[in-house]
Amino acid sequence: MAFPQRRLRRLRRTPALRRLVAETRLGVDDLVAPLFVREGIDEPQPIASLPGQVQHTRESLRKEVTELAALGVPAVVLFGIPEHKDAEGSEAWNSDGIVQLALRDLRDDIGDRLVLIPDLCLDEYTDHGHCGLLTPDGLVDNDATLERYASMALSQARAGAHVLGLSGMMDGQVGYVREALDAAGFTDTIVLAYAAKYTSGLYGPFREAVESSLEGDRTTYQQDPANATEAVRELELDIAEGADIVMVKPATPHLDIIRAAAEMSPVPVAAYQISGEYAQIEAAAANGWIDRERAIMESLLGIRRAGAQIILTYYALEAAALLR
Repeated sequence: MAFPQRRLRRLRRTPALRRLVAETRLGVDDLVAPLFVREGIDEPQPIASLPGQVQHTRESLRKEVTELAALGVPAVVLFGIPEHKDAEGSEAWNSDGIVQLALRDLRDDIGDRLVLIPDLCLDEYTDHGHCGLLTPDGLVDNDATLERYASMALSQARAGAHVLGLSGMMDGQVGYVREALDAAGFTDTIVLAYAAKYTSGLYGPFREAVESSLEGDRTTYQQDPANATEAVRELELDIAEGADIVMVKPATPHLDIIRAAAEMSPVPVAAYQISGEYAQIEAAAANGWIDRERAIMESLLGIRRAGAQIILTYYALEAAALLR
């Protein structure tokens, strides 16, 4: 008796056959490394909830970025941790702020050989941990925040950023920043919009990494995990405002949204495998419950298969080495 399924099994028989017929391919060019750089430290500081990740000094950051470039990783995202935080997050647009200094360092080291993407949000810089300015009653002031985002965008562009990662989820942020960049002559600076950014229980390790003092949550401006149509509407709005790339975050819980974005977006789609996703793999592997290397590569391949052309992942350095 013939079994039609056997034709499929025949194609799985050897590693070479499986590679030959693979429908999805993950490559080094798909990877972006999120990195933390902290002001006022003399040596890298380990991040307990992100094993293997550190808060970098300017010098250790330069070393890791050089290593990433040598492996062919095309881009990094930079998150800054200033010594001093205030209610407005004023260090975010300081021309001598930690991210601006790091951008200049890296442009001197690698020029255009690797894409530099500073995070454009106030949560790393505010003493209250929110992504924008607060009104007297504690709500985020959307329009006042946009003005600060524009200042931050211009400061980062002047420091050498190739791409700006707008992650704050303020209404109108893409159009406001695009207009400010164009008016100042930065017409070639790219806008990466965190268009579908969900409020999530998986951000905890990141908040440790940036030493966030957030109390409460961001449910009033980040998206509800229950909603898919809303995400598509956010994507459409950001694209209409001029986003050059759009992002879905977190990645693994929202693979359906990555697929929807890939099917409707005329611009490249990115996805962020966030800190909690990384921490889950690390914790399970540390307990011997999963094969760590296989889990890493399977998780990244699944995000790629869902339709993401760009994957932000704390595994970028390790995955790049495995893929070479």
